[in-house]
Amino acid sequence: MQTWREMREFPLAIRLLLINQLGVNTGFYLLIPYLATHLGDDLGMSAAVVGIVLGVRNLSQQGLFLIGGSAADRLGARRVIIAGCALRTLGFALFALGDGLPVLLAASILSGLAGALFNPAVRAYLAQEAGGRKAEAFALFNVFAMAGALVGPLLGSALLLVGFRASAVTAAVVFALLTVAQALVLPAREVPPASSSVLGDWREVVGNRAFLAFALAMVGMFTMENQLYLLLPDGARHATGWAGAAGLVFLTGTLANLTLQLRVTRALKARGTRGRWITVGLALMGLAFVPPMAVAGAGRPDGTAAALLGVVPVLAGTLLLYLGVMIAQPFVMELIPDFGRPELTGTYFGVFYVVSGIAAAAGNALVGWAMDAGATLRAPWLPWACCLAFGLLPAAVVARLRSLPERTPAPALATASAD
Repeated sequence: MQTWREMREFPLAIRLLLINQLGVNTGFYLLIPYLATHLGDDLGMSAAVVGIVLGVRNLSQQGLFLIGGSAADRLGARRVIIAGCALRTLGFALFALGDGLPVLLAASILSGLAGALFNPAVRAYLAQEAGGRKAEAFALFNVFAMAGALVGPLLGSALLLVGFRASAVTAAVVFALLTVAQALVLPAREVPPASSSVLGDWREVVGNRAFLAFALAMVGMFTMENQLYLLLPDGARHATGWAGAAGLVFLTGTLANLTLQLRVTRALKARGTRGRWITVGLALMGLAFVPPMAVAGAGRPDGTAAALLGVVPVLAGTLLLYLGVMIAQPFVMELIPDFGRPELTGTYFGVFYVVSGIAAAAGNALVGWAMDAGATLRAPWLPWACCLAFGLLPAAVVARLRSLPERTPAPALATASAD
C-alpha cells in the first residue's frame, strides 16, 4: 500500500514510466532467461552459436547506450522510449517467428538496440519530471523493476509448458501494449534546441572529470550486483547440494527490495548527503561477501538440516548486498544528471552506462577467473575476497571525491492532480 500511495504523489508521466518499467522487465524476463535453452535444446544449435546470438544482443545494447542517450536529448525522451518499445516488440516477435540464424541475429540486434534506446531515455525523462524528488522516483523505479523481474520468470516458466513461441509472442504483446500506452498517454515535452553537435556533446560529457571518476567508481556496484546471477547462486548450490537453491538467492533479495526500498530511501535522504550514502551502500555491498567467504571452504552438507544451516551465510550476504544496492542506487541515479546541463541528461546516462557496463564486464571476467583459480588453488575464498575489494575500493574513491554536485532543491509537490 505504501508503494501505491507514494506512486500517486507523482505526476502522471512518472506513474506511467513506473508501470512501463514493470512491463519492460516482465516481458524481458519471461523470454530472455529461457532463450539459451531454446536455441540449444529446441533448435539444436552449438554452444558457440548460442553464445554468438546472446553476445550480439548484449553488445548491441551495451555498445549503443550513448546513441540512445543522445537521441533522448536531441529528439525528446518520449519519442525514443516509444521507438525502443516498438523495436523490442519487433525483435521478440522475430524470436517467435524465425528459427534460422539470420532471423535470430536480427531479433537479437533489434532487442538489444531497443534496450539501448529506452533505458537511458526512461531515466532521463524520470529525472527531468521528478525535479528535487529524484531519489524517491528512482527508488520506486527500482521497486517496479524488481517486481517485473519477479513476475517475468514465473510467467515464462508457465508459458514454457505451451512452448517457447508462446513466451516470445506474449513478450512481444507486452511490449506492443507498452508502445501504445506511451504513444497515447506519455506527455510530450518541448525539446530545447541543441547548442552544439552530437560530438560536441560527447566531448563535453567525457571531458567532465568528476563525472568520469564517479562513473568508474560505480564499476564496483555493477560488478557486485551481477554476482546475484553468478557467484551467490553458485555459493547457494554448493552450500546445499541442491541446484534449486539458486532461486532462494533471487527470492530473498526481491522480497527485501519490495518491502524496504522506499523506507530506506526516505529515511536516508533526510539524514545525510548523497555522497555519504553512496559510500555506505558500496561498502555494505562489499561486506556482503564476507559471510559466504567465511564458509566457502565447507564441505558438502550431510542432510537437510545441514543444508539449511549452510545456506544461511549465503542468504545473509544476499540481504546485505540488496540492502547496499537499496542504499546506494537511488542516490547514484539522482546524482548523474546533476553533473551537467539539463539538456544533456540523456547523454550523461548513456555515457554512464557505456563506461560502467564495459568496465563491469571486465570485472565479471575477473570474478569468473577468481572462481576458476580458487577451485584450482584450493582457495574457495578467492572470488569472495575479490568482490569484497570491488565494494571497499570504490567506496573509498567516492568518499574522497570532493566535487560531487549539490542536490537540486525540491520544488512544490506535484500530486495526482497533474492528471
